[in-house]
Amino acid sequence: MEKNEQVHLDRSIDLFSALALVIGTVIGSGIFFKQASVLSYSHSTTLALLAWFFGGVLTLTSGLTIAEIGSQMPQTGGLYIYMHNLYGKVWGFLSGWMQITVYGPAVIAALGSYLAILLQAFFGFPASYTPFIGVLSVILISGFNFLSNRYGSALQIVTTLCKLVPIAAIIIFGLLFGDQNAVGQVLAERSASVAGNFGVAILATLFAYDGWILIANMGGEIKNPQKILPLAIVLGLSAVLVIYVLVSYSIFKTMPADMIAHYGENATPHFAEMAFGKIGGKILNIGIIISIVGCMNGKVMTIPRIMYAMAKNNELPFSKQLAYLNKKMHTPMVSISVVAIIASAMILTVDADRLTEICIFTIYCFYVMTFFGIFKLRKTTPSSKRPFSTPLYPLTPIVAILGAAFVLVSELFSDLSGVVISLVIVLCGLPIYYYKNRV
Repeated sequence: MEKNEQVHLDRSIDLFSALALVIGTVIGSGIFFKQASVLSYSHSTTLALLAWFFGGVLTLTSGLTIAEIGSQMPQTGGLYIYMHNLYGKVWGFLSGWMQITVYGPAVIAALGSYLAILLQAFFGFPASYTPFIGVLSVILISGFNFLSNRYGSALQIVTTLCKLVPIAAIIIFGLLFGDQNAVGQVLAERSASVAGNFGVAILATLFAYDGWILIANMGGEIKNPQKILPLAIVLGLSAVLVIYVLVSYSIFKTMPADMIAHYGENATPHFAEMAFGKIGGKILNIGIIISIVGCMNGKVMTIPRIMYAMAKNNELPFSKQLAYLNKKMHTPMVSISVVAIIASAMILTVDADRLTEICIFTIYCFYVMTFFGIFKLRKTTPSSKRPFSTPLYPLTPIVAILGAAFVLVSELFSDLSGVVISLVIVLCGLPIYYYKNRV
């Protein structure tokens, strides 16, 4: 789908960089702040650990399914390309439209807003500065990604390694010095959420695992993508699963379950103070700030590539401009700028977190369709070479589909208004599509 032109994207992302993108875009702030909510939903540390494990397994089955599809379609654009090739131009356009106009910018905006809150608290800036700090962070990280993707990859590697330091400290301290029973603790009735259940706990972990598929957007910039893309997805998600379970186990081994529920989102910072003193809380905050910077960088690197891929296919207004690549840096500067502008506007005007929640339903609809695509590919092109084959086929994609269906059903019951709004947002793309494809 990509045309041969004088200026093209650089294939400079190796396995280590791709792994950093997978791990760095998944591990943001969720693992530091979700412990109490998952525990409250599941009511016991044993079920909470199982929720983190099963959430990781469901995500891994999704990754294994996408890895086979992605290895056969290693172009820039990820989910947009898969939907385009599997189901035609309309479905490809709608999946890309949702990602570039609302979901992607909203994710970046939400991260920018949260980063601003942490920076404001850490440095003591006036609270009124936080929206502008959020916008500034988006601008700075987007501007940095104007440079060659080698620089963005390097930042991703550095921030991923840095965020693993506080994570390693939590795990080591909990395993060596924790004196609680990590398995078998049950919340007291006063702490337990009456509305909680194991399914909702798994759902909470799935959102903490989300973001891994964005590496597929960089297909046109990965060296030997048929081999490295599936390897990065599988190894990256496996690493995240192990990290999430070990962090949860270490916290449960150090703090009583009722104390974790009591402190809520502050449970992990309180753990750091218990383990390493007040300076530990400060160090953990620095680790979380670096973690969010890395997560933002990964999103800013990958999401504009969808806009670029759509513009290359002349599916967007001003496609010529949006498909522009800088002749020296070989990066889609205009697409990066447009996504940054939308994200910045969201920080100043709307609740970006709510927008990401609203879009979850349609994003998972596209996930389910793509997962079904593995059966379509194997039926329509049985003799085609598969650089990567999903293990335990067809069980693995079936589990991935069931996991995504679980999210869809949960969203229908818990946020029907959000589901309707997200469908309307998708349908708003149809006039643009038919305008650009008019005869």
